Amino acid sequence: MSSPASKQLVVEIGGFPISLFTEDEHFWDLSRHSYQDFLSAGPAKFKLQLQILRDRTMSDDEVRVWREGDYWRLERGDFCVRWNPNSGSGQVQQNPFTYSLDSVLRIVHSLILAEQGGFLLHAASAVCDGSAYLFSGVSGAGKTTMTRLAPADATLLTDEISYVRPGGSGYFGYGTPFVGELAKPGKNCSAPIRGLFFLEKGHENRIEMLSPSESVRRLMQNILFFAQDRVLVEKLFETACEFANQVPVRRLTFYPDSRVWDTIREFEGEPAHV
Repeated sequence: MSSPASKQLVVEIGGFPISLFTEDEHFWDLSRHSYQDFLSAGPAKFKLQLQILRDRTMSDDEVRVWREGDYWRLERGDFCVRWNPNSGSGQVQQNPFTYSLDSVLRIVHSLILAEQGGFLLHAASAVCDGSAYLFSGVSGAGKTTMTRLAPADATLLTDEISYVRPGGSGYFGYGTPFVGELAKPGKNCSAPIRGLFFLEKGHENRIEMLSPSESVRRLMQNILFFAQDRVLVEKLFETACEFANQVPVRRLTFYPDSRVWDTIREFEGEPAHV
């Protein structure tokens, strides 16, 4: 699918390598810098040919994702994608900014994960004592604050979008290059997920159980998925139920100082059963 003049990068996120081809050398350099800790030399099943549009401005409209025969179509004001999940190949037209490519990769990964029993979650996450902890909530709930307060020996996976995949007898959290308020990419590593906490600010640090139905409801509200596809949405719901059955999902009320991590490290909860 690449032309002789195309340059290639293989970007591997969450264990899924995607080859990116472009004839635009400046954008190739930008992408290489942006994803430098997530570059891979291995083969990639998924391939995207990037056409960088510099002669016109594309607006940042609402994203639309839908099936069209064997293809997925992804559109927003700043990009247009046609991707065949069976062959793994696709064509991208986009603005000359890695922000647009970030969005394309998030959507493509969300589709790949949905088929594999995983998901992208609007949550910060970090590895501490060998386990991954996820922190989700509405805007302003404290996701970035939790990563800033993390102990020095903790490893940032993301302050924006948590990457969740099943593995072994549970679920794993993976680092991503997708940055949020911290403007700092996560570490390219993974760890078993010890717990998911929905955040609320308060005057004390307290962890409380959520009912199984509340756990799944909050999960579904915070999973990033844009496709207009009933089958995959139903599969995501099944995945959310399975996740909540295996991973402790709790409410964390916290006061924004470093002592909250003492509460988290002492957490020994059992998963709620759906």
